[in-house]
Amino acid sequence: MSLYRTTHTSKRLTRLLVTVAAVAAAALAAGPAVFAAGAPSPAAAAAQGKPPTLPGGYKHLVVIYEENHSFDNLYGMWGDVRGQHVDGLADATAANSTQVAQDGTPYGCLLQVDVNLASPPLASTCSDAAHGVPNSHFTNRPFSIDDFIHPEDTTCPAPGVFAANGVPNGQGQPGGCTRDIVHRFYQEQYQIDGGKQDRYTTGSDAVGLTQGYYDTTKLPIYTYLHSPGAPKYVIADHFFQAAFGGSFLNHQWLIAARSPLDTNPTLVPASPANNSVLDSNGMPNATYPLYHPTSAVVDGQLTQKCADPTVNDYVDACGNFAVNTIQPQSVPHGGGAQMPPIDDATYPNIGDELSAAGISWNWYSGGWDDAASGHPGALFQYHHQPFNYFANYAPGQPGRAHLQDETNFISAAKNGTLPTVSFVKPYGAENEHPGYASEPQGSDHLVDLLQTIENGPQAGNTLVVVTYDEFGGQWDHVSPPKVDAWGPGTRIPALVISRSLKHSGVDHTTYDTTSILATIERSYGLAPLSSRDAVVNDLSHAVAAGGR
Repeated sequence: MSLYRTTHTSKRLTRLLVTVAAVAAAALAAGPAVFAAGAPSPAAAAAQGKPPTLPGGYKHLVVIYEENHSFDNLYGMWGDVRGQHVDGLADATAANSTQVAQDGTPYGCLLQVDVNLASPPLASTCSDAAHGVPNSHFTNRPFSIDDFIHPEDTTCPAPGVFAANGVPNGQGQPGGCTRDIVHRFYQEQYQIDGGKQDRYTTGSDAVGLTQGYYDTTKLPIYTYLHSPGAPKYVIADHFFQAAFGGSFLNHQWLIAARSPLDTNPTLVPASPANNSVLDSNGMPNATYPLYHPTSAVVDGQLTQKCADPTVNDYVDACGNFAVNTIQPQSVPHGGGAQMPPIDDATYPNIGDELSAAGISWNWYSGGWDDAASGHPGALFQYHHQPFNYFANYAPGQPGRAHLQDETNFISAAKNGTLPTVSFVKPYGAENEHPGYASEPQGSDHLVDLLQTIENGPQAGNTLVVVTYDEFGGQWDHVSPPKVDAWGPGTRIPALVISRSLKHSGVDHTTYDTTSILATIERSYGLAPLSSRDAVVNDLSHAVAAGGR
C-alpha cells in the first residue's frame, strides 16, 4: 500500500484519495488541534471574486530553512509576546526533562563528552558510577550552554575539519561552537520514548549535551525582532519536524511530504546503501557511551527490511526507504552510497507542481554555484539540496534552472524581483548547525537575510517563514503528535514574519514541516503530495495571529 501521490494514472490517484480520506478521518477523530481545517480553497476564493493568494493576501512567500535545533534548545527562553504565553523551558516538568538510562532509572548526573563540558576542564561536582558517569559538572536537568561556552570562545573547527568531541577553547576559531549531536531516524524515536521525552541522553553519541540550551534573549534573531522598526512576527510554539531523524529526510519532506524509495541500494558497489537492523529496543547503533544494544545492529541509510524482504511497505516504514544521509546520483554530490534519481512523474515534489501551474519559484542555496561548477566550499552540504535528488532537476533537465545561488536571492530581494515562492538554504558556515557552524554567527546571517527582505521593495507583500529542518539531537519537553510511522518528530523553532503584520503574537496551533507545503497548495489550488500535507494545518492560523 502506498501513500504516494501520482498525477498520471487514475488508478494511482484513486488509491491516494482513498488513503487521504482514511487518514483524514482518523486524524480528525484524534482531535482538531492537530488537523484543523485549512484556509478557504482556491475554488471558494474564486467564487467570491478573489484570485488565489497566500494567507493574508501576500504575493510572495520566503521560506528560510535553518539547521538542527529543538525549540527548547534555541527558543525555550523566548518569553511572553504581547501578554501571550510561549510554551518554553519554564513549562518543562521533572517528568518530561529528567533523562533515564536504558533500564529506565534516572541518571544522577549528565555524562559529557564535549571537550569544553567534560570534567576536566570543568570541576567534577557529581558522579553516578551505577550508570557509567564517573565525573560530571552537571546534574540531571537542562543547563545553559552560554554559562560554559560563550559566543566569542574559540571552539569552532576550521572549515571542513571534523572534531568528534569539539575543539578545546583556545585551539579553534571564534564562534562558541559545541560538538555535533547524532540526529537519525531510529535514534530519535527511541529518544522520544513514546512522548516521555526522557531518552535523549541515552540514545545519543553526545550524551548530556542533549540537555543544553541557549539564552534566547541573547540571540541575534531575538535582538533584531525586538528592536525599534523591526518587522512583526508570530512565534509558532507547537511546530514539529515532519519526519523522525536528520537533515536529509526532513529536506525531502519539506518539498515532497514523504520519504523517498531507494530503487537501487547497490548503485555504488563499493559503498552500497544498507538497511538498518534494530535491536529489541528499536535502536540500530552500538557505539554510544550510554547505550548497549541487545543484539547485533546496523545503523544504515535505509529503513529496516519488512518481514517479507521483497516488500517496500510505506505504511509500516520498512523496506528500502532512504531515511538517513545518502548522496544524490546527480552532481554535485559527496562520497559514499548514492540514490538513483527520483522519478518526478511517479513521485512529484512541490517544485514540479508550481512549475506545472505556471507559478514562479526557486530554491536558493548558499555556495550552489561553486558546488555545481565542481568547486564546492568545504562546508557545502550536498544532502541539503533536496531537488537535486529528483530526475527533473539533474544537469541538463528543465528544472535545473530553479536551483540557484543564495546571492541570486539577495539580488532579487533588493531589486524587487522575488518569485512567488522562494526557498533559502544558507551555506554550512551560516546555517547554525552544531559541530561545524557557530550558533550566534548563523543567527547573524539569518538577521542579514531578513533585513534584506524587509528593506526591499516587496517587503509589504512578502511573508517569511523561518524554521529549522530538525532537532539536531537536542531534547524538547513537548511530546510530538502521533500521526504515522514517519513522524512528526521533535518540536522545532518556527517564526512567521512580515513588515505588514499588525502586531507580534503567539500561535499554539499544531504544525509540522509539511504545513509549509499545505500553505502553498491550498493557496494556489495544487493537489496534496501525500496524506500528510492533505490534512495538516496550514499557516493561515499564524498569519491571522499577527492581525493580517
